[in-house]
Amino acid sequence: MTAQELKNAILQLAVQGKLVPQDPNDEPASELLKRIKAKKEHLINDGKIKKDKPLSPITEDETPFEIPDSWEWVRISEISSISSGGTPSRTNSSYWNGSIPLVKIGDISSKYVTSAEESITDAGLNASSAKVFSKGTLLYTIFATIGTVGILNIDAATNQAVAGITFFGDYNIDYLYYILVGLKDIFVAKGKGMAQMNINQTILKSTPIPVPPLNEQKRIVAKIEELLPLVEAYGKAEEKLDQLNTEFPDKLRKSILQQAIQGKLTERNPSDEPASELLKRIRAEKEQLIKEGKIKKEKPLSPITQEEIPFEIPECWAWVRFANVINFMSTGPFGSMLHKSDYISDGVPLVNPANIVDEHINPSKKMMVSNETAKRLSSYRLEKGVIVMGRRGEMGRCAVITDIEDGWLCGTGSFFMKPSSLMCCNYLIKLFSSTYAKKYLGGESVGATMNNLNHAILSKMLVPIPPLAEQQRIVDRVNELLALCDELK
Repeated sequence: MTAQELKNAILQLAVQGKLVPQDPNDEPASELLKRIKAKKEHLINDGKIKKDKPLSPITEDETPFEIPDSWEWVRISEISSISSGGTPSRTNSSYWNGSIPLVKIGDISSKYVTSAEESITDAGLNASSAKVFSKGTLLYTIFATIGTVGILNIDAATNQAVAGITFFGDYNIDYLYYILVGLKDIFVAKGKGMAQMNINQTILKSTPIPVPPLNEQKRIVAKIEELLPLVEAYGKAEEKLDQLNTEFPDKLRKSILQQAIQGKLTERNPSDEPASELLKRIRAEKEQLIKEGKIKKEKPLSPITQEEIPFEIPECWAWVRFANVINFMSTGPFGSMLHKSDYISDGVPLVNPANIVDEHINPSKKMMVSNETAKRLSSYRLEKGVIVMGRRGEMGRCAVITDIEDGWLCGTGSFFMKPSSLMCCNYLIKLFSSTYAKKYLGGESVGATMNNLNHAILSKMLVPIPPLAEQQRIVDRVNELLALCDELK
């Protein structure tokens, strides 16, 4: 049960006479109503208020629930005077910014209304249907937003969307406030089907409300105000729990990825070839490709120092700079190489950062170029097994090109790179999804926030390399756990 549902339940019990016990010594509500009606009749006779049209007796069909024997159903207008306000012409500046607060729906945000955003002058009051209600008047919204209730804590006028209810005789204003809040659904139901969800004064005046003995009204208010702070505390706890439930899957996801690249998700297998031997074979493969002229030789990178290592890894793993485990890396074409006229609705697709979503290529956001442009940009052609990474936005977003995207082009704002055939591409994808990689690629490790990923920064990034067989075990385990995270959402 939510905090709002709990509050509604408390108010529902209150209006049905089930929140506090009845006291047989209380004067019954029938006697209280006699005095209230006599008070109203006296005011009518003195000309202080107008007499309403007589209302029909309340039928059994009009009472939505049973009430105790000592209570009574009564139409609101039988014990009160109800009228709505008005708004002076806004074209006449002399009507505005005066000393009379003008309460609108937006000003009723809590139980007591102590101020209004706008104010009018005496001239504005006299030139409109607005009227000043006294402190202690109950306000009830009847236009657009039905059923917002407040107690005036100042003398103020209202606009036409807010009715003022002045009750007569002996009553507890706080009980009447809570009773109207508790009956909101009934008023809203009556407003459905009317233009812009309104209820007119006739509906408000004729709606029955349950009236308990005066002493019981006080007991009900005391119990409600004892419980509402507890409901509020429950609501705050509920908000924290909702926030935790919202954040937990994402935090767990980040933790899984980080644990994975630190070797804490999988067990070691003594039969696995250690990463040091794997790296020797990767170096040999790369030297052979250079010798055959298939890739260019790059400048050697500086040795890894102990101070650079961000965390411990298992003994059979190894730290290496990223450029040492890929055979080539390039950025997409510069913006000057593509013009608006090059883009067409049906041609060769590009992979831009917007296409890289959740480790996959999202084809719904693809842009295309003509076959002629694709030939001109053939050096940016992607093939199966290539990793493409966004250089802008969320750093580390990457995906492996599959059969579907084979032959597409790397777009402006992306990297594309071919890992060694001896590496598990999907392990590198998981690595780049980790908190460590995202912080590094975002420039945190070099003391600056990067808007565009730098080629040199990516090349010298330290990556933890497990044995090849364990790389695949890590990918399988991570996928298994992340699927459970998705279920938590």
